[in-house]
Amino acid sequence: MKQILAFGDSLTWGADPVTGLRHPESGQWPRVLGAGLDGARVHADGVGGRTTCRDDDAGAACRNGAKALPVALSAHMPLDLVILMLGTNDLKAVHGGRAVTAQAGIRRLAEIVELFPYKPRSAKPRLLIVAPPACGPNAAGGRIVSESELLALLYRSLATELDCAFFDAGTVAHCSAADGVHLDAENTAAIGRALIGPVLQLLA
Repeated sequence: MKQILAFGDSLTWGADPVTGLRHPESGQWPRVLGAGLDGARVHADGVGGRTTCRDDDAGAACRNGAKALPVALSAHMPLDLVILMLGTNDLKAVHGGRAVTAQAGIRRLAEIVELFPYKPRSAKPRLLIVAPPACGPNAAGGRIVSESELLALLYRSLATELDCAFFDAGTVAHCSAADGVHLDAENTAAIGRALIGPVLQLLA
């Protein structure tokens, strides 16, 4: 059984942009991805407000991805693949609001995946960086749409540099007009369906 870690924020958790509650499993992209894979299990680790590597104590749990990722790797290893989809919360004004800082944070997370002391040490997973869909004009937190639109370009460049896989979720999903950040159930599910093919290739 192949093991996959889907590490992200509320877009991975499956937050409904209208109610703030969680979409049913059919509207959570890690569940949809897992349902489309034979012989593989997807471990979903999504926390609302999670950043790539920045502290944010405004929530009920640790939101710093660089602090949480080693815990997730420890809990779920051995892993065959780690999928990172973060950056939307790095675009909040309180965190600087710049796409380049989100890219730097993803670089740090990729480094953690690369250097983590796996058991056995030879069981290092492959890495897939996913750029989240761009924000809408009414996005909360002072997020700037033009900065969110840069994430795909910057993440693709980083993936090329690191020789890892990349996927632009903005090619298959768009944020809801309700809050300009989160996705409705269908757009969330679309990410899971679109990732089935690339993930199968990475696991082959």
